[in-house]
Amino acid sequence: MDILLAGLVGGSAYALIAVGVSLVFGVSNIVNFAHGAVFAIGAMLSWWLSGPAGLPIWLVAPAVIAITGLLGWAVYLLAVRPLRRAPGIAVLLATFAVGVILDNLSLKIFGAQTRRLESAFPRDNFELFGFRFGTLSLVIIGVSLVCVAALAWLLGRTKTGRAIRATSQDQEAAQQMGIPVERIQALSFVIASALGGIAGLLVGMYTSNVSPGMGFLAGLQGFAAATIGGLGSIAGAVIGGLLLGVAEALGVSLWGDSVRQLITFGSLLLVLWIRPGGLLGRVPSIASEPMTGTFFGAGKPLRLPPWLGVAAAAVLALLPLIASDYFLRAGSQVWIYALFALSITLAGGFAGQIVLGQAGALAIGAYTSAILVTRYDWGFWPSFLAAGLAAGVLQVILTAPTWRLRGHYVSMATLAAGAFVAALALNLPELTAGSRGISAIPRPELFGVRLGSADSMYWLTLGLLLVGVVLVLRLGSSRLGRVWAAVREDEVAAASAGLHPASYKSLAFGLGSVLAGFAGALYAVQVTFIEPKQFDVSLSVLAVTIAILGGLRTPLGAIVGAAVLVGVPELFRPLADWRLLLYGVLLLALILLRPQGVWADSPWLRERWARLRGRPSERDPVHVGDAAAGGSDSAVVAGGER
Repeated sequence: MDILLAGLVGGSAYALIAVGVSLVFGVSNIVNFAHGAVFAIGAMLSWWLSGPAGLPIWLVAPAVIAITGLLGWAVYLLAVRPLRRAPGIAVLLATFAVGVILDNLSLKIFGAQTRRLESAFPRDNFELFGFRFGTLSLVIIGVSLVCVAALAWLLGRTKTGRAIRATSQDQEAAQQMGIPVERIQALSFVIASALGGIAGLLVGMYTSNVSPGMGFLAGLQGFAAATIGGLGSIAGAVIGGLLLGVAEALGVSLWGDSVRQLITFGSLLLVLWIRPGGLLGRVPSIASEPMTGTFFGAGKPLRLPPWLGVAAAAVLALLPLIASDYFLRAGSQVWIYALFALSITLAGGFAGQIVLGQAGALAIGAYTSAILVTRYDWGFWPSFLAAGLAAGVLQVILTAPTWRLRGHYVSMATLAAGAFVAALALNLPELTAGSRGISAIPRPELFGVRLGSADSMYWLTLGLLLVGVVLVLRLGSSRLGRVWAAVREDEVAAASAGLHPASYKSLAFGLGSVLAGFAGALYAVQVTFIEPKQFDVSLSVLAVTIAILGGLRTPLGAIVGAAVLVGVPELFRPLADWRLLLYGVLLLALILLRPQGVWADSPWLRERWARLRGRPSERDPVHVGDAAAGGSDSAVVAGGER
């Protein structure tokens, strides 16, 4: 009974978070990654208002609701409204960036310490059938029920609720009926964030401890609950939250706290295998993948002349002659992350399927190589090949049942698979050493020479990256690459032509996972120590961000993106306390100002370059009379539109 009550209490908090996730997804078709950060700020605000500020609980709760509601509005204005005509993945990344900014602002304002949040209610003042419980548990369950009931009343009984439901069903039709869709979307963010803030207050009182970093995992757990119940279904979010809470409480009581994430993401994966639309949701019937089309129409990838590519590679290869060891170690990290991001380019840029769990493939590669080298005395190169093979095979097996789906569900299945692998590494101590990790991973050898210095590791990682780039370029220009492009651009048309889109997407995902496995093996020998928490979901999102910011359709974009997102933060190392905050700001600015990626054609730059060289740009008017020999008429037409 104790376990059931603990599960219902935890599940109630998950339900509040999941309802917010589902509400935003239903109204705006957006996965809001900033929701976890708002939840954490709600918890920290509760501590500050009830502690240092000395406010009573009956004032703390409304204040938390008001402030987190305003935060939700700010998230909408910053990350959603400017990208309302962009593909869903752009908004997802923008909310991720805002989440990073909010987490680090909270860290600066409240400090990094874990704070104690005193409960305003007794914890064990009742006894029933031999087990004790407190008013706090009843308050958490009751408040959650009241919040969900109030939301149900709003949606079902009010004009605003009807507008929200109409917007969630068909935004264009709702707009034609005079509904202010943007205002309704903003309202959904405000309501969802207020629910997240209340969840932060309740969870903080229940656990007694709050910290600025508690939001990311809680947001993912709420998202898992929403997906289990059925994305977009409020009732499903409640049921998913309660089921997840009870399952976690039961699992933790039997095997300890380390299985919590294993149960969360294992349950999510299982539901997507068995009932893809969730318990109360519908199987998605959309014809296109909203998580792709990633800035494809916004700009073509830049083409690098072969001679210039060879020259650039030569310059990079000569850098160890003048650069410091610190710079070279940072460079090795950049090349490893670029190879990692190439896996996203294959699946997302070539085959049109965004994957969010490639940290799982990286973890499989890193652990496979490390285990073979440290326990079975394999050489680096055989373990390197085994790492890629294991990552490709295991990732494809884990996600195989979900490739028949469309929409956000495939992306979420890859996210769940990646997080499941990291949780599995934590719970298999006999194989992976669990939380103690694997240390003293030896540096690789080549022709009997140990590559232990900074310059040798730099050359090794750069060389393998260049091999990977060439292979991916060849794949993109091959017949298989053209088939992937057909699937990416129009799945229905590709299927009508006799192709099987799911199989080709799975193939691209598998080959991408092989590259991620190779990157994992390099990562293991670079850092010489690995543990499960190095491969969390934020690493998967970082890989997606690198690929997209560089330019998803070109392998060179992965290099540029890694240089910006992995190399540039190294420049901020002297400002270590502000580095992640600056990273979030940089990421958001790039998404808003350069959504097509850095390594893509820019008409604005091309036009100014042409004018600097004294040549007419495409936008300059063209005088027909100038073009026609001997003609005197000067009919003017727009450039390129004769």
